[in-house]
Amino acid sequence: METQLIILDFGSQYTQLIARRIRECGVYCEILPYTKHEDALKAKAVIFSGSPFSCLEDHAPQIAWEDLSNHIPCLAVCYGAQSIAHHMGGTVERSQHREYGRSKLVVSNEDSLWKGVDKETVWMSHGDSITEIPSGFSVIAKTESIPVAAFKRNNQDLPPLYGLQFHPEVTHSEDGRKIIENFIFDIARLKKDWSPAQFVENTVTRLKEKLGDESVVLGLSGGVDSSVAALLLHRAIGDHLHCIFVNNGLLRKNEFDEVLTSYKGLGLNVKGVDASANFLHDLQGVAEPEQKRKRIGKRFIDVFEKEAKAINNAQWLGQGTIYPDVIESVSVHGPSVTIKSHHNVGGLPETLGLKLVEPLRMLFKDEVRRVGRQMNMPEEIIGRHPFPGPGLAIRILGPITEERVTMLQEADAIFIAALKKGGLYEKIWQAGAMLLDTRSVGVMGDERTYESVLALRAVTSVDGMTADWYPLPSTFLANVSNQIINRVKGINRVVYDISSNPPATIEWE
Repeated sequence: METQLIILDFGSQYTQLIARRIRECGVYCEILPYTKHEDALKAKAVIFSGSPFSCLEDHAPQIAWEDLSNHIPCLAVCYGAQSIAHHMGGTVERSQHREYGRSKLVVSNEDSLWKGVDKETVWMSHGDSITEIPSGFSVIAKTESIPVAAFKRNNQDLPPLYGLQFHPEVTHSEDGRKIIENFIFDIARLKKDWSPAQFVENTVTRLKEKLGDESVVLGLSGGVDSSVAALLLHRAIGDHLHCIFVNNGLLRKNEFDEVLTSYKGLGLNVKGVDASANFLHDLQGVAEPEQKRKRIGKRFIDVFEKEAKAINNAQWLGQGTIYPDVIESVSVHGPSVTIKSHHNVGGLPETLGLKLVEPLRMLFKDEVRRVGRQMNMPEEIIGRHPFPGPGLAIRILGPITEERVTMLQEADAIFIAALKKGGLYEKIWQAGAMLLDTRSVGVMGDERTYESVLALRAVTSVDGMTADWYPLPSTFLANVSNQIINRVKGINRVVYDISSNPPATIEWE
C-alpha cells in the first residue's frame, strides 16, 4: 500500500495518536524515526511530531528541515514547530511556566487550516515557546498566554508549511481532528485510501503472491490479533495454514475447549496441544515474575518447535504482531528501559529456521478489530479482552502451584461472568483477577480463617499504552466479592485496584 503521509517521530508520547487520527480520516500513513527523514521525501506530505527534548539543547534532534519543507507539504507539531522557527531565524525561549493542559485558541488570521473549526479548546504540552516567527511567516493563532500558537509560511511558490504549538491529535483538543483533516485534504490534497475492506483485499492478494503453496505455521492465543492474522492467512492460502493452540495450564477456566470450538466455526486448520502438565511442572514454586516469563517462554518454544517440525513444507512462521509493537522496537534515542519482558515469545523464527510473515504489523489494535469485523469474525473473538501471554502465571503473585491456579481460575470466572451479565464487559478494555501473595484474617461462620486476598482489576484504554481504572458500581463489587468468598475455597477477602497506567501497569507482574 502506498504511503501518502509520513510522520517523523522525535520521541513524543503522542506520536501514535497522530497516526491513529490520520487513519481514522481514511488516509494510510506510517511512522518513521526522525533519523530516517530522507525516506519521507517519498511521501506526499509529512508531519513532524513533538518531543521531550528542547530545540535549544545542544544535542536536540535535528534534520534538514528545508529538504522536506521545500518539496512537500509539512505540518509541524510542538517540538517540530519550535525547531523550524528556531532553525529558520525565529526566536524560541524557555517558557517562564511550562504550559501544560487546556488553553483557549484565538484565531488571528483566516486560513483553510481553520475551516469548520469552531471549538476553541486545545491541548498544550511544552516547555519552550515561540516568541518571534521567522521572516516570511505569519501568525495565524495565539492563546491567552502565548503569542504564537500557530503559524504558516507565506511563500506560495513553496509547498505549504504550518507549525502548531498545541497538540491537535489528543482528544482534549476539541476540534483537533478537524484541523488534521483540513491539513490532509484541503492543504496537502491527499486522497482517502484506507479502509478495512481495502486492507483485507490488498493483504490477501499480497499474501497469495508471497506465500504461494508454501505452508505457514502460526501459534494462536485465542486473542483478537492472532485470530485476525490467522483468518487473513487462511483466506490467502487455505489449509496450507497450520495453527497451533497450546494449553499452558494458565488459561482462564474452560478457555482451551471454548477457543478450539470457536476456531472450528471459522474453518481454520487448528491443532490443540495440551501441555499444561509440563508448564505447571516448570513453574512449581517459582515466584519471581521474570523467571515465570522466561520459563513459560522456553517451554512454549519447546512445545511449538516439536509441533511445527511435524508439519510438511512449513516455510513460514505467522505472527499477530501489530503496529505499536513495531514502533516501540525502533527507539528514537536508543533502547528504552525494559519494564518487563514482552509477553510475545521471541526467538521462534531463528529456532525453527522459518521466514516471518506478519499480516497485521502495520495496524493498530482498533484497526485489527475493524478488519476482523470486515471478515465477519464472531464478536466473541473480536471483543475479547486482551490476555497476557504468560496467562494467569503473572496474575498469581508469589509462587505458582496447581492449587493456586485453580483458585484463581474459579474467582476470575465469577468476575468475568458478572461483567458480561451486567452489560459491563464491552465497556472495559481489560479485566481480570489477581491472587495476591498475602493472607488475611477473616471469620466464616464461627471459625477464624487465614486465607488469600484477591484483587480485581478493570481498566479502560484505546491501545493499552495508557489506561484508567473503570469505576465499577459499588453494588456490583459487593455482589462479586460475596460470590467469590462464598464459592472459592481459600479466598476470604476481595479488593478493587483503582490505579491508572501510568504509574501502575495493567498487569501486576
